Formats: sequence, structure tokens, C-alpha cells
Amino acid sequence: MSDKKCSHHKSKKKKLIRRCCAGFLIFLFLALLTILIVWAILQPKKPRFILQDTTIFTFNVSAPNIFSTSIQTTIYARNPNSKIGIYYDSMDIYAMYHNQQITYYTQIPPVYQGHKDVNIWSPFVYGNNIPIAPYNGPGLSEDQQNGGVWLDFKIDGRVKWKVGSVTTGHYHLHVTCSAYVPLGDRPGYGGIMVGNNAIKYQLARDCSVSV
Repeated sequence: MSDKKCSHHKSKKKKLIRRCCAGFLIFLFLALLTILIVWAILQPKKPRFILQDTTIFTFNVSAPNIFSTSIQTTIYARNPNSKIGIYYDSMDIYAMYHNQQITYYTQIPPVYQGHKDVNIWSPFVYGNNIPIAPYNGPGLSEDQQNGGVWLDFKIDGRVKWKVGSVTTGHYHLHVTCSAYVPLGDRPGYGGIMVGNNAIKYQLARDCSVSV
């Protein structure tokens, strides 16, 4: 008789566990479905980035394949979403020339960007005695003599989206700002002297953004 009671209790316990698991799975499914529906309705848009200007402090090819530079950039970032906030995390900016990185990584401080908000950063990208590919050295020297160079300013980082009280996981952020940067020790192309041999150029170049 006691064995029957024990088996009966075990059976009820298993049924209770199954019901709890089924209820949890149904709740989880409904929660995820709700998030997906809200996400589809809101249709989040990628942030917009603009390279506003650059200030050239140094730009020097000291040997056939040794390069040093110091450039201050002004980056404009806008959140176009009216109901979604953006957390910018772990962002680094650097410069590239002909697909080769020619500066160190410079970190941009993490920040939360609210609905329709704008942030402006002015980081320095720089490198001292950076080894560059032999085929890029003569190209940089020639561009410097010709008074300007095409550079890609890239930002790599991670972002999170915030919808109401819900925050998503991290997404990779890749930004590329391509611009023709004038060079020289005299203002040209609308440049403004801002210090000893430092010239600021307004660029206003839209950047490509992928998330």
C-alpha cells in the first residue's frame, strides 16, 4: 500500500514539474515574440556619422617606410530613432591609408545616446615611427608633396539598443569616414591656422555605417 502511495506522489510531482517547465517555456516564447513584434514595429535605424573636420599637427614620412602623424578629428554622431536609445561601448578610432593602418587605436569614451540625440567627439589619431608597407611609403611622400592625401578614418566598436526598459545584447559597429585631407604648412582649400604649423580643415564628409 505504501509503495502505491509513493509511486502516486512521484507521478504527481513529475506532472507538476512538467507543467512548470511548460509554463516557463510558454512565458519565454511570448516574451520573445513580444520583443520581436515591438522591434519590427519600431524598425531601428543605424546611427548617422559625419567627419566634420580634421586638424593636421604632424604628417611626416621620415624614411621610405617609417611614418609619423598627429591628426585631431571631429566626429558627429546622431541617433535618428525617436523611440530607441543607443549605448556606444568600446569604440576605437584609427586611420588607414590604402588599406593599411597607419595610426594607433584611440578610444572614444562610452556614452548613451538618447532619442534623436547628437554627440560630438574630437579624438586624436596619431602614430610615432609606424612601419608601413614599402609600396605605401613613396605614395605618402608623393601625396604630401602634392598637398593632400586620401585617408579612411575608421571606428570599430559595440553598441546596444534600448527600447523602453529593455536593452539588447551587443552588436558590432563599423564606421568608415573617407576624406581627402589637405596637407602643407600654409592654409589652403579653406584651411584655418590654429597653432604653430597646425591647420584645421572643414570636411563635412558622410560616413558609411554598418551594425
